[in-house]
Amino acid sequence: CAQSQRGATKVASPIPHDLLTAREVADVMRVSTMTVYRLIKAGEMPAIRVGKHLRIRERDVARYLDDRVVGMNAEGGSDQWPVA
Repeated sequence: CAQSQRGATKVASPIPHDLLTAREVADVMRVSTMTVYRLIKAGEMPAIRVGKHLRIRERDVARYLDDRVVGMNAEGGSDQWPVA
């Protein structure tokens, strides 16, 4: 615990401060905020409601992106791009 300037003791937060706004997530992913809201509504990206606002954990963004990496598959072969 640390002493603040007023002499009160600050309690270390047990929850890491890794919450992002939809705008911050959109900037990281280089998409619109509407895309982020659609992913949340579709259940593809977890979010936390804080009052009227949504917050997304950094680790959930990283997991979402990691799950969508295109390249080598588990068998060592190459994933195919979707055909339009």
